[in-house]
Amino acid sequence: MPKPTSPASTPDLVYGVDPGLVSAADPATDPAASADTGVAADSSAHTGATDAEAGARAQPKRTRRGRPGYDRETLIERATEVFVTRGYDGTSMDTVARELGITKSAIYHHVKSKEELLHLAINRGIGALDSAVEAESQRTGLNALERLRAAVHASVVILIEYHHSVTLLLRVRGNSAVEIEALDQRRTIDDKIRVLVKEAINEGGLRSDFTPGLITRLLFGMVNSITEWYRPSYPVGPETIAEAVTAMAFNGLEA
Repeated sequence: MPKPTSPASTPDLVYGVDPGLVSAADPATDPAASADTGVAADSSAHTGATDAEAGARAQPKRTRRGRPGYDRETLIERATEVFVTRGYDGTSMDTVARELGITKSAIYHHVKSKEELLHLAINRGIGALDSAVEAESQRTGLNALERLRAAVHASVVILIEYHHSVTLLLRVRGNSAVEIEALDQRRTIDDKIRVLVKEAINEGGLRSDFTPGLITRLLFGMVNSITEWYRPSYPVGPETIAEAVTAMAFNGLEA
């Protein structure tokens, strides 16, 4: 009886390869042929996946979009405008986000709370005011009246440059720790001006029938009133406005 033989195509069928397309060498006796067959079959089986991967690599990579919203400084500036327009106490973070056209998460990427946003909004203006008054009050080669005039002039320019920030500062009433701190900073600036006023009176540069405290209040009352009417579209520039304020104030106060 003839001895049965195993089908020669069995090893090839495992890999799904047509026996007629491979080497005539017997895979069972030729390890090299067996290895070649396996590689060829494996490549054939994964042709679709390989092509797909190559196609994916050929596609241009999409640029990942950045976090939606504003950078930190622009966010503070825009939020300050919202606080001034709507009032800080009556403005929620939802309102700020809606007015700015962003999500609350985009705001919280830059600040932790509404109170921190208020702190940053106020500090932009009050920091600049304090620095300007300090610099002018310490100038050398000028008498007290000249330094006082320079400090008032600089205050007007800063107020206009940081219009919304200073406006917000003037509206706080001490309802939170942030507002109390802002009021303390305002008093510090007032004290620096009051010292200059007192020196100018002692030097004979200002009339002495008004107290330093009264003169300081009148000066800042005139300066701060600019927040009520000034707008960026106003046809007169900051330097001209500052000169007008100082001229009107000091021409009526000079001895």
